[in-house]
Amino acid sequence: MGKRIKKLKKIRIHREGTETLLVSGAVIAVAAALLWWLAPTSVPVYVFLAVVMPVWLVVLNFYRCPIRCFEGDTDGIVVAPADGRVVVVEEVDEHEYFHDRRLMVSIFMSLTNVHANWFPVDGTVKSVVHVDGNFHKAWLPKASEENEHADVMITTPTGVDILCRQIAGAVARRIVTYAHEGDACFIDEHLGFIKLGSRVDVFLPLGTEVCVKVGQKTEGDQTVIARLKSE
Repeated sequence: MGKRIKKLKKIRIHREGTETLLVSGAVIAVAAALLWWLAPTSVPVYVFLAVVMPVWLVVLNFYRCPIRCFEGDTDGIVVAPADGRVVVVEEVDEHEYFHDRRLMVSIFMSLTNVHANWFPVDGTVKSVVHVDGNFHKAWLPKASEENEHADVMITTPTGVDILCRQIAGAVARRIVTYAHEGDACFIDEHLGFIKLGSRVDVFLPLGTEVCVKVGQKTEGDQTVIARLKSE
């Protein structure tokens, strides 16, 4: 879709985590200062920091927000919408939108993965639907349909509809979706964010060439997970 502008790869903190990190950091600093002032020795301060700082650093790592650029032609390309591990590659019956069989590629995100989500294809956002549901463990098969999720339908420039589903897990309880109906969308842009462990499913037409296998690690916006069948 035209000439792409390359960006330097860098990492920043995602806007979804800015308030959490600032508030928690301030609380830790105040608590450490009070311990330093009130405790008879400095030992309690060091013990306190030794306990809480690793947790804070885990949260900091969770809210990483890499700025990436896919290098190459994006025509017919489907990229991984998330960092993680492929847990499902199979044909499924999709009854809600397509009412036929589709190829589903599912990527599970652990607590240590980046949790920003990218658009898997270039195109136009056809619809965005949020569905309330349960909070089963995200890697279970029933999670795709029964868990709380957000469905983003994208129509590619060649008219192919691709469904990208953000799924909440047993721990993840908040799905953020930036896509809006009618928006033009591109690989390299963030589709949304899911807090804590979770999963993203991509539903593709039968005949699509799948380029990943179960157990393979993915890098959002970089790993090619499929190539759409050319018309």
